[in-house]
Amino acid sequence: MHLCRRDFTAYADVCFREFGDRVLRWTTLNEANVFVLGGYDLGVLPPWRCSLPFNCSKGNSSTEPYMAVHNILLAHAAVARLYKKKYQDKQQGFIGINLLNNWFLPLTNTTEDKIAVQRANDMYLGWFMHPLVYGDYPSSIKKNAGSRLPAFTNRQSKRVKAFEFNASTFEFPITPWGLKGLLQYLKETYGSPPIYIHENGQRMRRNSLLEDWRTVKSLNAYIGSVLEAIRSGSDTRGYFTWSILDVFELQDGYESSFGLYYVDLDGPDLTRYPKLSAKWYA
Repeated sequence: MHLCRRDFTAYADVCFREFGDRVLRWTTLNEANVFVLGGYDLGVLPPWRCSLPFNCSKGNSSTEPYMAVHNILLAHAAVARLYKKKYQDKQQGFIGINLLNNWFLPLTNTTEDKIAVQRANDMYLGWFMHPLVYGDYPSSIKKNAGSRLPAFTNRQSKRVKAFEFNASTFEFPITPWGLKGLLQYLKETYGSPPIYIHENGQRMRRNSLLEDWRTVKSLNAYIGSVLEAIRSGSDTRGYFTWSILDVFELQDGYESSFGLYYVDLDGPDLTRYPKLSAKWYA
């Protein structure tokens, strides 16, 4: 694992050196929590590792996700430290990590449901955010994972605990209050970190009409919720819709469409056609 972190840092060094005069905002890993849960727990994403009750040829869902997160955090810390030490003063850029986030609410007002929500937030978001802000994992994860959870040394804790944060939301129902609630939670729980929302989009069928009113409604609602969160004190600095073009989705392939522009995959020139959402967003 140390070799992987060293190689990743060397790769990042090349990127900073070659592109840093043109790139001001860097993300070390995209949707790092999805990579872990999909690749090492459920086994539905590369490298397809899991164990029962999931169906993989190799892996251990009870231990490998914790190891993967630990090494991802150390790799992120190494790259962020390199950038801040060697490049940031000259390039004046920003470096962070990207996490996919959902907003959880209790089904009822019972103590049990409230505890369940906090546990879900810890596993989905706090698993990464707590070390980045406080230098250690949430107490609920430490309690439930026990010896399966690797421990940070004092030196590692100090290096991990320095970050910027990039958010990725992936909620198909139009629930702008959920995004606002998530931004408020991040502000109150993690000291108002600077946030860039990398991916917020509306999933449509591949051959949907160009008059994509549902996407327009979604964009209008979510951008409005971000504005409300900013007015309430959230340090949200950027919003990016997913995506400009219809692209190959990791799980859906070309069956789903998130783009503001329709791409004719059957044509020799892959002609792009602006949807209503592209005109609205512009």
